[in-house]
Amino acid sequence: MTVEDEIAGTMTALDPVTGPPSGIVSVASGLARQISAHVSPFGTKNPAVVETHVKAFEHLGSPGLAEELEKAVAVEPDFGPSYRQLAQIKLQQRDLAGAEEILGRGLARGTIPDAERALIQLEDANLRNDPGARSAALAALSVADPSNPEVWKDLGATSMATHRYPHAAEAYRKAAAIQPADPNLWNQLSYAAAYAGDGATAANAVDRYRKMMPESPDPADSLGDIQLIAGHLPQAEEAYLQNAKKHPEFYAGLDFLKAAMAHLMTGDGAGADALAQQYFANREAAHDPLTGYRKAQWAWISGRRKAACQQMEQLVHAAGSGPERAVAVHGYAELAVWTLMLGNREAASEIARQGSELAKPAATVQVALARFLTQPPASAAEWQARAKVLVPDPAQSAIGNMALADALLIAKEYSAALPVLRTMYDGGNPTADEGLPVLLAWANVENGHIPEAAELLRSNPPLPNTGLTWSTPLYFPRMFYLRAVVAEKQGKADVARENWQIFHALSGTDPLMWGEEAKGK
Repeated sequence: MTVEDEIAGTMTALDPVTGPPSGIVSVASGLARQISAHVSPFGTKNPAVVETHVKAFEHLGSPGLAEELEKAVAVEPDFGPSYRQLAQIKLQQRDLAGAEEILGRGLARGTIPDAERALIQLEDANLRNDPGARSAALAALSVADPSNPEVWKDLGATSMATHRYPHAAEAYRKAAAIQPADPNLWNQLSYAAAYAGDGATAANAVDRYRKMMPESPDPADSLGDIQLIAGHLPQAEEAYLQNAKKHPEFYAGLDFLKAAMAHLMTGDGAGADALAQQYFANREAAHDPLTGYRKAQWAWISGRRKAACQQMEQLVHAAGSGPERAVAVHGYAELAVWTLMLGNREAASEIARQGSELAKPAATVQVALARFLTQPPASAAEWQARAKVLVPDPAQSAIGNMALADALLIAKEYSAALPVLRTMYDGGNPTADEGLPVLLAWANVENGHIPEAAELLRSNPPLPNTGLTWSTPLYFPRMFYLRAVVAEKQGKADVARENWQIFHALSGTDPLMWGEEAKGK
């Protein structure tokens, strides 16, 4: 056997191990002990069971394999892989009940080794799409197989997706201790620690990442992100700006825009504009067809609502074919949401309809969401029914939940929005973006849950790699309004005053931004 270290790029030839075919497990175990001192006994020594397992591993769709796996389960009922492989075959046959039954049969065995039991639990959690059970299974697997870095990586990623940041930081720390030469682990640890409020660990991790990847622009971008998350806006701006100047091609010049956003969060629109112009110059030099679209987005997010709408209207009306048409479709969707936020639902609905017509034969998800959000006013129950019509497939419920949550917030149905947003936040909704904590905080504030909102608003959300999105206006600059309300409720007058000032500087004339708490501030 030759072992490749993918991180170090080295190849190591192991000493050969020989034995009769009937002793395949002993031979393989001899090789395994040369790779790691932490080797658990293989789950079976039966050559026939091993052969069936290997067949399933190499080609799960082999004819008659399900029958062979059933025989393997009967011969070696404590060999966990047979249950998991048979469950996969059941899923291929669209037999969900059969897959659940075979996994349940495995979990009912009290003598299956702990690591295998945890793997079956993980398979069962994935089958039922249960994020809580998945986290529990990964936690059990990390105890049963603590030297496996892949387990810690998976636990870290799952904890990040479900916003359990201290758990994520601990998982990535364990993985990095096992594989300290993996730069990505230090990068992931820096983000997890930053969101957990552990600035020292975040700074140390991103510094390790930078030293391991000195020529890459990504460590400096990560440094900007963790500074932004922690609220160190000048430091974030500086990190982004220096990286953008050194690597203007990185994510299509996005760090220029990130620097502008970091400055905008101080409430200084003019200073942020100067930084944003560097981003637009970068995109114009690259002949980016989205430049005009991005300029309109920036005008909106920096408080110039009327100018933003005028710019986007000019863009969509000038739509031609090819790239221009695709940009116009997105422009219609964005303009529809903006018009809805300005309080004109009827006009917003018409704009969304025009975007849908332009997008035919296949409407984009963004257009579909715009048409959904701009439907006539309705009760919370009716919005829930509409969401089921929008996304009838349960497998795509994440999209429906996101659309429903946005619609309920815009409709001021805060009590109904709160459980939807909480489920998304705790369950790791894959369609949610960086603004989800702010939206959940919004619902919490409106329902009087101030401590919960304060925790959600503790961090600043960095921009995603796609830049500003259609949903950015739903949380920015609302986050400052929410922070001001929370600070007032907590008796922090100076903090409230500072956030009111930033909010007023960036909120423009958007009625949706204004709540009862904002009047007269």
